[in-house]
Amino acid sequence: MKKNLKVGFVGLTHLGLTYLAASSEKGFKVIGIDFNQNKINQLKKFDIEYKEPDLQKTIFQNKRNILFSSNLKNLMDCNIVFISQDISTNDKGKGDFKSLKKLINSTFKFLNKKSVLVILSQVQPGFTRLINFDHTRLYYQVETLIFGNALERALTPERIIIGCESSESKINRLLLNYLDNYKCPIIRMKYESAELTKISINLLLASSITTTNMLAQACEKVSADWYEIIPALQLDQRIGRKAYIRPGLGISGGNVERDIGSIEKILKKDRRPLSIIKVFQRNSAYMKSWVYRILEKEKILSQKNKYSIGILGLAYKENTNSVKNSPTLNLLKKLKNNKITIYDPAAKLKKKIKNCNQINNINFLLKISNVIIVMTPWNEFKKVSEILEKHKKKNIILIDPYRIININIVKNKYIKYFTIGKK
Repeated sequence: MKKNLKVGFVGLTHLGLTYLAASSEKGFKVIGIDFNQNKINQLKKFDIEYKEPDLQKTIFQNKRNILFSSNLKNLMDCNIVFISQDISTNDKGKGDFKSLKKLINSTFKFLNKKSVLVILSQVQPGFTRLINFDHTRLYYQVETLIFGNALERALTPERIIIGCESSESKINRLLLNYLDNYKCPIIRMKYESAELTKISINLLLASSITTTNMLAQACEKVSADWYEIIPALQLDQRIGRKAYIRPGLGISGGNVERDIGSIEKILKKDRRPLSIIKVFQRNSAYMKSWVYRILEKEKILSQKNKYSIGILGLAYKENTNSVKNSPTLNLLKKLKNNKITIYDPAAKLKKKIKNCNQINNINFLLKISNVIIVMTPWNEFKKVSEILEKHKKKNIILIDPYRIININIVKNKYIKYFTIGKK
C-alpha cells in the first residue's frame, strides 16, 4: 500500500518541508507545492533555507521520491494532501489566516474525488469546520514540532492527534494506512478539540517557562542556585526529565506567542481566566529585558566608549536559524547608542542595524569585546571559557543567562559573571 500512496504538501515553510522529508524517508512518493517559484528553484538544488538538523540530507537522500513544483495540477494524483503552510504572526502573536484560507480554496479545486485533505497548519478552534470541503475526507492534524529537533519528532512522534468531523467519525482508510507507518498511538477527536489541543500544549509549555523564570528569580533573592534544584525536579515523575525547567529570556519563536494570543481571544470577555494569560505575557516581556537590566545596573550603557559589547547568538533558540521574536532582536532595539558585534553559527540579520556588525568569527568577537553576552545557548559557545583563558583578558563582564559557560570561569577574579537563577 505504501508504494501506491502519493502524498502532497502545500506550503513549503519549515512545517511543510519537515513533514515532507519525514514522509519521503518513510518511503512515500511526495509532492511539495509552493507558489513561490524562487523557493521551488532553490529546493530543486537542495538549497534549504531552514537550518534544521538532517533536513537537507534527508531530502537529498530521498530525491527520487520527491517532486517540487509550483503547479497545483500535480496534486490530482495524490491520495492525501496536507496544507502545511506555517502561519505568519505579527509582534503581538496574531496569525494571518486570510492567506491560509486562500491557499486551501485554491488547493481543493485540484483534488480528485477520493483525495483526503489534512490541515497541518496551526489554526484557531472552529477554522477547520468552516472549510467548504467534504468533511468525511477533511481532517486536522496537530503538529508538535520543535525547532532544532523537528525532523526527529516528525519521524518518531509520541502520538498523532487527528481532528475529525465528529467524535464518532472514523479516520479515512487512506489516511489511516499512511499514519500507521509512524507506529505510535493515534488519538482521534472532533475538529475543535484537536485545534484546541495544539493551543493547550503550548499554553502548558508557557506556564512551565513562566513558573521556571519566576522561581529562578526567587533563587537570586535568597542566594539559592536554580541549577542545583533542576535535578530534583527532573526526578519527580509528575514533572519529569524533559520538563521545560531551564530558565531563559522569556517566550520566543512565534508559535507559543500565537497560541497565547488565540486563547486570549477566546477568553477576552472572561477576566478571571484571562488574568493568567496576561501574566504569561508580562513575565515573558520582563525576562526578555533581563540582559538589558543587567547592562543598566552595571552602567555599561552610560559609558559607551568604555565598553565594546559582543553578543553570542541571534536565533531565538539553538539548532535553528529562525529569529522570530528573538530576545537578541528585542535587545538590539534598546542598544541604539552602543557598538555591537554579533556572532551566530546559523542565523543572519535580515536588516542592517545601526552600530551593529555581524561577523563569522567567534574568536575575533571575544578578542575585541569586554562585555560578552550569550543570548542563544548553542553548544559551540561552551568553548568560550577556553578562548577567554587563552586570551588572558582582564576586566571582562560575562552575561550568561542560560549558564552554558563553564561555571569555573566565575572563579576568575578578572571576570564579572551574571546568570539567571543565582545571585
